[in-house]
Amino acid sequence: MVSEQSLLDEIIADEGLTPHFQPIVDVARRDIHGYEALIRGPSGTLLHAPQRLFEVAMQAGRLVELDLLCRRIAIERFVALNLDGKLFLNVMPATLLERDFREGLTLGFLEGAGLAPERVVIELTEHDPILDYQAMRHAMRHYRDMGFRVALDDLGAGHSSLRHWAELRPDMVKLDRHFVSGIDIQPDKREFLRSLLDVARNLGCELIVEGVETAAEQRCLWELDRSLALMQGYYFARPSAEPAREVSALLPMHELPASAPRQTASALLAAVPPVTPELPVAALAERFRAEPGLRCVAVVASSRPVAVVRRQEFLTLFTNPYSHALYARKRVRDVADRRVLCVSRDTSLDLLSQRITDVSGLQQEDFVIVDAEGGYLGMGNIIDLLREITAIQVRQARNANPLTGLPGNILIQESLAERLRQERAFVAVYADLDNFKAFNDCYGYAEGDRLILALSRLLLSHLSEAEDFLGHIGGDDFMLLLGGPRWRASCEQVLSDFAALVPDFYQPEHCAAGGLTCENRRGEAVFHPLVSLSLAARPVHAGEGLRPAQLAAELSELKAQAKRRAGNTLFIDRRRHACQA
Repeated sequence: MVSEQSLLDEIIADEGLTPHFQPIVDVARRDIHGYEALIRGPSGTLLHAPQRLFEVAMQAGRLVELDLLCRRIAIERFVALNLDGKLFLNVMPATLLERDFREGLTLGFLEGAGLAPERVVIELTEHDPILDYQAMRHAMRHYRDMGFRVALDDLGAGHSSLRHWAELRPDMVKLDRHFVSGIDIQPDKREFLRSLLDVARNLGCELIVEGVETAAEQRCLWELDRSLALMQGYYFARPSAEPAREVSALLPMHELPASAPRQTASALLAAVPPVTPELPVAALAERFRAEPGLRCVAVVASSRPVAVVRRQEFLTLFTNPYSHALYARKRVRDVADRRVLCVSRDTSLDLLSQRITDVSGLQQEDFVIVDAEGGYLGMGNIIDLLREITAIQVRQARNANPLTGLPGNILIQESLAERLRQERAFVAVYADLDNFKAFNDCYGYAEGDRLILALSRLLLSHLSEAEDFLGHIGGDDFMLLLGGPRWRASCEQVLSDFAALVPDFYQPEHCAAGGLTCENRRGEAVFHPLVSLSLAARPVHAGEGLRPAQLAAELSELKAQAKRRAGNTLFIDRRRHACQA
């Protein structure tokens, strides 16, 4: 029987390795961001599994040699397959500090294959702990200068720790599967991830979530924070020698709901059969006796409600011995109450509550719900209204941003989906601060939070229409959904007011200089202008037939264009502006 070490020698000599590639999905853009290369030994052998392959190489003292071979083969195969996006290469820190750093082997592999360093992300993966952080930081600067990006793999697993993150300041961090598994049913994991997201934003680092295996996990991560766009795991695709190239089939659950929960009177609709004005009173009395739960019935003529009969009032008519003889020949029209509250099924629950409160001299337990033409649909009850409003308030509190109290990602998505479902015109505006990280680093988190709160109050003050919406995506990102003809004027006023507000948050010397100077990751002094606000507007016209995911992707692109402009900026998608001008 061939020993594992002999088999390893044969594998290295014959280059008997097969790279598999697993896509890293950008769920915001519905696209593949890149592929992680994962090596497999010869199929059917003891060293097919990568874990055992590298364990034997370590025992044999050939770990660095195997690592370099894996790297070269992965690069060559990635190019041969003509895969899009970035190539994520698993690299051991020891290799970076030794041969590769001295000899430029990875750069040589790329030049030989015709792949630009800008398309490669070096994932620091460990079999041994990092002992010399200063040397590793020096090596990382070296690779960044050549165009590579650097990622920390499996944060929270093995030797990988928060100290690595703090010491090395990688461009990207890949979060270990442990923190993702069951996140949809474990609130503590969601809170932990929120904390990591705050750290990532303040360090200018991008998080990649590994190990997404279920639709519920993917949905929870996306709803938790829209900046969690990069995901990887079996839910999307397993590693394969012939990996997936299209993303649409990998995201069956990414679409927002076709119909978000509607907070209108239709949610209270009970299909209670009405009666006609000519129905004998005795027949209605029999119905009330047969249906103990029937509280109120509408009286309808020509499909329109004209009155109501309430159970309690009606039955008091039969409380004395002469009642039957008195009312035996009467019709419902003779005893019905014509003071009836009718509401359209599209009436918002907030407005309905206000209407009921404002009506005086009317028994308010029940009301009639009608369609847009005033035709009878059914009945609603104030107890159900109060229950629904309470549930909405609880849900909004649960899904609100903890800093501003504004609707969070779940409610943003539902509001967006509802407007698109109704096919009505509106304007989606993505609001984002520029140079905020430098401000936060210089003045501290408390001042950063104070500035975000000031921005939220400013945005709220400029919502001009009754159905305008403001949500807090997270960090310094906000979403506005605006209607009416004055949306552009409102946005321009927001920018003007924000420009006047910002200097109050800076020290006089920073205001005089027009910004502040901070050190970057390389220890270089970099000047950052005062915080400014970018607004990216995407008008949506009625009946455009836009999908929520498509709109989200377009807003992401528009935001990137807006942030390329200096100062407070309103960037409008001119291709659609004419329909809203």
